[in-house]
Amino acid sequence: MSIRVMLVDDQVLLRTGFRMVLAAQPDMEVVAEAGDGAEAIETLRSTAVDVVLMDVRMPRLDGVEATRRICEKPGAPKVLILTTFDLDEYAFSGLKAGASGFMLKDVPPAELLGAIRAVHSGDAVVAPSTTRRLLDRFSPLLPSAGPEPRRKELEKLTEREREVTLLVAQGLSNGEIAGRLVLSEATVKTHVGRILTKLGLRDRVQVVVLAYETGLVRAGGGAA
Repeated sequence: MSIRVMLVDDQVLLRTGFRMVLAAQPDMEVVAEAGDGAEAIETLRSTAVDVVLMDVRMPRLDGVEATRRICEKPGAPKVLILTTFDLDEYAFSGLKAGASGFMLKDVPPAELLGAIRAVHSGDAVVAPSTTRRLLDRFSPLLPSAGPEPRRKELEKLTEREREVTLLVAQGLSNGEIAGRLVLSEATVKTHVGRILTKLGLRDRVQVVVLAYETGLVRAGGGAA
């Protein structure tokens, strides 16, 4: 079954380029396009989509707010933010809004295709270390209401799951976590899955965000 992709960008030429790349793939199809966030939300009401490629800077409704509105609905498609500049505050805001990751617009086609497949399968396409750099830079944008309500969520985790959460937030891959904790990579993957389920999170990106919001990890990536 093909991955149903929606392209959201106010530049027609860019959408055309992405559509040509995706059309050449046997496991993907572009089922919808939109020129801004408002049009994207309207289109999603009548079109089934698996992955949304979302620009951030658009007229009427930008990609960050569109991502927030899309991701708050049950059964929402995964959103992959496309940005022009690395470590862009828009990308940070997009991750906070529920996107499964972000990529630069000039990414090589093979990487873009791999990212779409990864997002569709439930993975995050931003390396946790990259997400950590974003959070370090834009930590002043974190909510000021205080971390206590979300900190209580961590009490749902076992001691081992808490250890894994901390290492995910510090930017380690499953293989690196396995080596650090002397576990199999499959066991680490199981722990990560349980963490996501217990905390109601979509992917590893949101684990990193939660770790910062609760103070589990300090700016700079160290344990609190």
